Amino acid sequence: MDTSVMPSAEIVFDTLFAYQRSAALKSAIELDVFTAIDSGTTTASAIATRCKASERGIRILCDFLCTIGLLGKSANAYRITPEAAAFLSTKSPAYLGTTMRFLLRPELKQNMETLTEAVVRGTVPPAGNNNVSDENPIWVEFARSMAPMMVPAAHAIADLVANKPGALKVLDIAAGHGLFGITIAQRNPRAEIVAVDWPSVLTVATANAASAGVQDRYRTVAGDAFKVSFPGPFDVALITNFLHHFDQPTCIDFLRKVHAALAPGGRVVVLEFVPNPDRISPPVPARFSLAMLANTPAGDAYTLAELQQQLGDAGFRNVSAHPLPTPQTVLLAEK
Repeated sequence: MDTSVMPSAEIVFDTLFAYQRSAALKSAIELDVFTAIDSGTTTASAIATRCKASERGIRILCDFLCTIGLLGKSANAYRITPEAAAFLSTKSPAYLGTTMRFLLRPELKQNMETLTEAVVRGTVPPAGNNNVSDENPIWVEFARSMAPMMVPAAHAIADLVANKPGALKVLDIAAGHGLFGITIAQRNPRAEIVAVDWPSVLTVATANAASAGVQDRYRTVAGDAFKVSFPGPFDVALITNFLHHFDQPTCIDFLRKVHAALAPGGRVVVLEFVPNPDRISPPVPARFSLAMLANTPAGDAYTLAELQQQLGDAGFRNVSAHPLPTPQTVLLAEK
């Protein structure tokens, strides 16, 4: 074998060892290593003292974080990268460390252990964790942990719909943390929000509404979004991070239900990971389909054309797409 023309196997081993990256990041977040370095604590000894850890452990962890681009190192001093400072230091208003508690939940990781069976079957194995099962407790953690990731999308959606003059009645479906409806209520003092989700999840959303000072205009409807009645008519319906959990016929039937709950001229807002038609780009939306294969019976990441068709088949018109600085896209359509 002529090894001089052999390609590098680095991508193979980087992928096989990818679990080490998430484990290292989880430990660094739990120990608050990034905040320590962002605060000027730069040597392994000093970081260890501040983070109440061993010097050897901190040195090895920080060196690893350097190899994946989250820290830099000069002599014996560590420095934080711009990305880590923006998203992993608690000093930053864009801190995303809380998302680790949901994204690395055992249920989600365990489903990847049975991915081969999911690929063979084309759906979640019988022994797998179905994320869309009734009142799945993972969504309470989602509501508690994932709100910071959704701040840019929440403000983008508010930019699109909150400035309507007069009263605004908003239906927030699968509200989770409630951030999307709450942001609209903060922007529009005449907006009234009706949030739909499981009772345990709505406890989190209601607390967030109170913290935001909009609790007087925030009501809830507890239960399965497919089964409960929507107390319309509404001016706006929010369907955020929801459709990707289900197959296309189910999405269309659900969108018809939402269409019926809107007033004439009402608008629906859909937030999704939207891959290009080739389904391999951009990377984050394209990869999202694998998570749906592992975690749901029939979910998928839908292309823009597929989402437009779903909305059109449900009776919506004037569908427009609004890319975000995050890996998601907002779709806006009218009744």
